[in-house]
Amino acid sequence: MMSSLMSSLTDPAYLVPILVSVAVFATLFTIIAPYFERGDLDARMKSAALERDEIRARERARLNAEQARGGDRNAGLRTHNNASVRGIVEQLNLKAALADDATVAKLRAAGYRTQNALNMFLLARFVLPFVFLLGSVVYVFLLDHLTDKPFTVRMLACIVAAYAGFYTPNLFVSNQSKKRQASIKLAWPDALDLMLICVESGVSIEAAMKRVAEEIAIQSPPLAEEFVLTTAELSYLQDRRVAFENLGNRTGLEAVKSVTQALIQSERYGTPIAQALRVLAQESRDQRMTEAEKKAAALPPKLTVPMILFFLPVLIGVILGPAAIQVMDNFSGGVPG
Repeated sequence: MMSSLMSSLTDPAYLVPILVSVAVFATLFTIIAPYFERGDLDARMKSAALERDEIRARERARLNAEQARGGDRNAGLRTHNNASVRGIVEQLNLKAALADDATVAKLRAAGYRTQNALNMFLLARFVLPFVFLLGSVVYVFLLDHLTDKPFTVRMLACIVAAYAGFYTPNLFVSNQSKKRQASIKLAWPDALDLMLICVESGVSIEAAMKRVAEEIAIQSPPLAEEFVLTTAELSYLQDRRVAFENLGNRTGLEAVKSVTQALIQSERYGTPIAQALRVLAQESRDQRMTEAEKKAAALPPKLTVPMILFFLPVLIGVILGPAAIQVMDNFSGGVPG
């Protein structure tokens, strides 16, 4: 009986209909099964929202506990608001007189985003001119410097010092912004490569930015800070386009703005972002190499004056020194004592 069953299963007359039946059943099951599946997208989204709320509440409780333990000892410019400084700024209405949208943008580009940072900046612009003026008056008139100059020149020096005090906060913020941009520009191609790896592995853009922020923090803390802030804005802002635009505006770099525009187009039209990130990363790397080559090409003209002033005299002394000493010895030996 077993032999007859095996012969029947191996007979093409029975085997072909069985395989055709299995293929038809599998095809019908594949087509019809999706219509009987229950849509649980709303439940899954609700679960994700509840989990995010729990994480947010847990993190808020942790930060409150750390703040309660640390007190005001760890209070910094970016974390707490100085009530006295805020009172002075509001009483003198310094925000209307000395600040505008460009001022706020410059502070954000330098990494100072809080209202307390703006108040400190405005107070510095108000106080430093008087401090510099008082210091220059003491230096010029009380300590009797520039006594050979006329009185108008001495007063002009004091006024220039006051103007210098007024623009010193702007110079400080501009210097901080340039340092921040240089750090971000140097690490940006590597960050794009890491983000490309995350995106190609199926990770969302928020998770990719969070992961890249953790990896790139050692190389560029400002870039990691920008990624963390962008991740938070993507989670809480209604329009994701605003979060990407804020990233480009805060950094002020064209390379970053190009990537943010690609991300905005990907969010709007559903285009794949991996290829765009690969191209933009290569462009950023080429731009970094071009800037390095430009600096290397500008090095010989810059070294001309130092070589003439410092290297050539030493070289001439090393080459001609022994010959001059030998000539002097010969002349001194030929003269009778």
